[in-house]
Amino acid sequence: MNTVAVPTHRQAQPSVANVFGYAAAHIHRAAAAVWPDQSVYLECHVLSVTGYVQRARIGDRLLYAKTSLLGVSLVSLLRGTCGTWSTVLEAQQEYENRSDGLLNREAAQLRLLAETGGPRACPLAALRTGVIFTEPVLGPTLGELLLERPGDTAVLLDRTFAELRPLHRPGAARHLAAGDVIEERSVTGTFLRKFNGSSGMFYMDRLGACRCEAEQRQEMLRLVHRSVSRLRRLRMRLPLADGTSLAYGDLKPEHVVFPDGIDGRPVFLDPGLLRASRMVDIAKLVSRTVLTLAARRPGAPAVHQVLCGLDTFVKCQVPMLSGRFRSIRLRNLMTLWLMDTVNIMTTYLSAPLALPLPRAGAALIDRAVPVFSMVESASADLEGGTAAHGTWDGALDAALAVVS
Repeated sequence: MNTVAVPTHRQAQPSVANVFGYAAAHIHRAAAAVWPDQSVYLECHVLSVTGYVQRARIGDRLLYAKTSLLGVSLVSLLRGTCGTWSTVLEAQQEYENRSDGLLNREAAQLRLLAETGGPRACPLAALRTGVIFTEPVLGPTLGELLLERPGDTAVLLDRTFAELRPLHRPGAARHLAAGDVIEERSVTGTFLRKFNGSSGMFYMDRLGACRCEAEQRQEMLRLVHRSVSRLRRLRMRLPLADGTSLAYGDLKPEHVVFPDGIDGRPVFLDPGLLRASRMVDIAKLVSRTVLTLAARRPGAPAVHQVLCGLDTFVKCQVPMLSGRFRSIRLRNLMTLWLMDTVNIMTTYLSAPLALPLPRAGAALIDRAVPVFSMVESASADLEGGTAAHGTWDGALDAALAVVS
């Protein structure tokens, strides 16, 4: 049996030791309560900047267990946005009993996807006092396949979105109860929470303080301030949220698994369903695919093939209804893409040094200046009124410079 000692210091800001110790012990207790006759062993901590995830062996069964403290990211919690560690512990007791807790909604979404038959999602194994257990899905992820088979990028992305078609249809939102929406994973909602007023300025000014060298940080901050200012203005031009269709929400290459290979149906992890158009899913997938390339830098031939496939995919998803409507959709897509890139990059850059980052996050901090240069130039083109197709092509050229 795996046991974890929980720190007892009650006045300090939350530390990594506080949070990880509490979360691991909480997962262990929840597993023992659900499966009282089985041994419980926490095998591996899965690095994340959002929730705390453990790969757990329950008897002979392998599961993934996730818990969330107050429904906020680990980075926000460790920065002290929810108060001292004693304050967090007191609030967490109440939060775990709330029916609208983040993981309760995620479990409800997994049940909904299982009942409706599509898209395929990782099976829910159990939910217990703020801990969600899911079955593992074995197979290569979309991110891995894009690097291994870059020439199949358009096919892989098309297959991914074909599976999501039931969510993207008009009227799909009626299947999801209003209380089960996970708005926290909205691109625009996250952007506005991060960069709102004086607190947003304070947040930006502290970015990279413990993770970047001084010269790199100075240039990065200049680019971030300019990019955020432009994107705040561009956000005002976004259409109102589509209330009839659903977006998967947390659509990332590492959240799409192909257990039966490239010719089979994909399976999706970590749903974040929200009422929005499919443009949200396209934008997030574009953003995270480019960042995957920037983190891994697989070489010029693979980079060109993936970006060409991404270009083909997006142009098929934004049909030629008319020049005006196509332009509007491309501009909306690009605004969301750039906002999501800023969201995740600033999360990595604001992470305390003691928090271990996923491999991609650590690599992207080293590429912060090129990434924000891409965002700054693309947002300038968007705001300056450059023709939509020219703006899109220019953004892909800027992305090529980042990932090469």
